[in-house]
Amino acid sequence: MNRYLLLFYFIFAFSFGYTQEIIKWDDKTKDNWPKETRIIDIPSTMDQSVQKCYIYESKKNRMPLIISLHTWGGNYEQRDPLLKYCIAADVNYIHPDFRGPNNNPNAAGSPLVVQDIDDVIQWAIDSMDINIDDIHIIGVSGGGFATVLSYMKTKHTIKSFHAFVGIYNLEDWYYESLARKNNYAKDILAITGSIDNKPNPLEVQKRSPLLMKTPISQRKKSKLHLYAGLHDGYTGSVPISHSLEMYNKVLKDFNPHDKKSAISEKDSYLLLKRRSLPNYNVQKNAFLGRDIIYHNHYKDLIELIIFDGGHEMPDENLLTRILGTP
Repeated sequence: MNRYLLLFYFIFAFSFGYTQEIIKWDDKTKDNWPKETRIIDIPSTMDQSVQKCYIYESKKNRMPLIISLHTWGGNYEQRDPLLKYCIAADVNYIHPDFRGPNNNPNAAGSPLVVQDIDDVIQWAIDSMDINIDDIHIIGVSGGGFATVLSYMKTKHTIKSFHAFVGIYNLEDWYYESLARKNNYAKDILAITGSIDNKPNPLEVQKRSPLLMKTPISQRKKSKLHLYAGLHDGYTGSVPISHSLEMYNKVLKDFNPHDKKSAISEKDSYLLLKRRSLPNYNVQKNAFLGRDIIYHNHYKDLIELIIFDGGHEMPDENLLTRILGTP
């Protein structure tokens, strides 16, 4: 690359403050995992296939468990910036495979995926010295999709779910990806089955968290956190409409009469189309070093944060937010 063109690229990236976009959250990059971690095999209780996971075990007793879910095109070997913070805090950590990349019917929201993640949690309860009241599931992009899928489907009691820039309606994302001419549209056809070169609506219904019924009676001791970068969909692959709609959907399932906590159509429009909200006071550096552009919540059950960024999880210590540690 011409050195002047390269210099322009870096100036452009830094001038807009989105250097995190250089990290591709949907890639398949493998990592050199540190010596403190090891690989385990967990047999599926549904089809007996073996699921590989990387784990880190705390040296302390009854510490929290972080389950970090890989992205759309990744697997258990994919690099995970969250790991360094888990090792530093000495909390238990698992990075499971749950059928690997989302490009086939066995992956992407299938019953096998749901069971794989539940099997991981059960294995941790049975085999690790964890605090069973302090389990947290986290994911970015396709991992955000899987995190909210687990919120909808897991049989376990999970303290918190943290979904960054997730995909929650596969049919919407198919058409969004088709317009962007990326490979995710082909993935969705492969996952759901193609009918007249369009996603199978029955499989879309079964696999899309936005179209599932929230298990409110089972989630009264859990909190769902939805995070999205304001510029995603412009600089990234998943418009923030997914997170806005997911928040309103879960809120409505908990309390269909609470209009005050809902995101209005006007606010959704302004955030999505104009990337601003004139009547909202921006909170400077309030979320992992980023400005909060919009924040809403319902009781201690659902939270939505739109931060100044793109398709990413900011590389800051999320554990301080999850665990309340300094």
